[in-house]
Amino acid sequence: MNTKKFRWVAALAVGVVAAGSMTACSADGGSDGGDKTITYWASNQAPTVERDAEVLQESIDRYTEETGVKVDLEVIPWSDLYNRILTAVSSGEGPDVLNIGNTWAVSLQSSGAFVPWEGDALEAIGGQDRFVQSSFATGGAEGQAPTSVPLYGLAYSLYYNTAMFEAAGITEPPATWEEFVEDAKKLTIDTDGDGQIDQWGVTMAGSSISNNAHQAFVRGLQNGGELYNEDGEPDFGNDGVVAGVKEWVDLMAVDKVVSPSDAESVNGSDMAATFADGQAAMFFDQAPTDNLKSRDFTDYAAAPVPMESADATGLEGTQSHVAGINISVFENSDDKDAAIDFVKHLTSDDEQKYLNESFGALPVVTAAYDDPAFQSEAIKLKQVTLADHAQPMPLYPSEGQMETLVGTAIKDLLASAAQGESVSEDDVKSALEDAASQMSSGQ
Repeated sequence: MNTKKFRWVAALAVGVVAAGSMTACSADGGSDGGDKTITYWASNQAPTVERDAEVLQESIDRYTEETGVKVDLEVIPWSDLYNRILTAVSSGEGPDVLNIGNTWAVSLQSSGAFVPWEGDALEAIGGQDRFVQSSFATGGAEGQAPTSVPLYGLAYSLYYNTAMFEAAGITEPPATWEEFVEDAKKLTIDTDGDGQIDQWGVTMAGSSISNNAHQAFVRGLQNGGELYNEDGEPDFGNDGVVAGVKEWVDLMAVDKVVSPSDAESVNGSDMAATFADGQAAMFFDQAPTDNLKSRDFTDYAAAPVPMESADATGLEGTQSHVAGINISVFENSDDKDAAIDFVKHLTSDDEQKYLNESFGALPVVTAAYDDPAFQSEAIKLKQVTLADHAQPMPLYPSEGQMETLVGTAIKDLLASAAQGESVSEDDVKSALEDAASQMSSGQ
């Protein structure tokens, strides 16, 4: 491995040891089928990794039948995926094809470890124009050939229990953050009279590093703050970001509308389970429909994420980052042709319809949008959010490290709130400034 790449990994991989030299990935030869095998690391989209494997295997079987190339699949939970990728970059012991959260694209692009989607590679998957352009733009730094292409499109929405809203006399979903907190308080109740809250207004995944970082980004923008300054330097402790993060932490620490146990919740499946079990009335998520469907829960609706002002536009009108899952090919794959062909398969019109319907996500190719599966109100809402109220996460190589540090800082603040400790504005500012100093110093 060259020293430049090693320095990049060392700066971003908190707790990951970079070692070894670049070696071949695990594909076994050319791309003309036969006994050839490529490896694929998929992200966890469904309620369980087993469900992911079931959905993906159907697509893989079609690919193998068409090409003769086998695909060795591993579904990796989000809590492990980023560090697994960094270790693969540093050691060379990785897959041929892998999913990434699209917010990591610029960070991973800086490693030089992935095939750029330009020239023959881009032509092989049908060219840029067939993709939804806001999703395609997440594949790397502006002005550079992307090293990932979109696979699943996502956007945050507010999901709410319609029966609980009706019982509380709430006739429409909240449009502003103030209304959201007011409604959450009305919905936080002791339903059986035993003196204990058993229905909370909101549920969150307090231990999810990525979810926390997304909230810092969105809530920060709504409050007039950005995570990086104009010079591209980390600026997590500015007034707008501090205000936005405090609003989020206050849901547990001050407003008391989130269960303290949510500080240990780790992902969207946890939130969906709490919501479907009737323990919470609202939550924010990108694509919970498969999680809810698997629990036979249908008594819900989706609404836009509340803003500080109902008519906010521009950066202050942000309701989501341009969310989604991208797919990349390792540069040192022994069979890049087969790997690229597999990406072509997964991003084909038919597979986009199948995969995104299965996972409750948005297609990333325009030809798939006319399919009846994507005409529901919830899906149309996400389309509008992506078009009018979404911004890309900061397009800097340090974005991945930013998510880790900011997300962890918020996780720790929520853990303090869960223990009954007060969390002041100064506490939030100090935690965020400490995160920025760690990134600036390369720790």
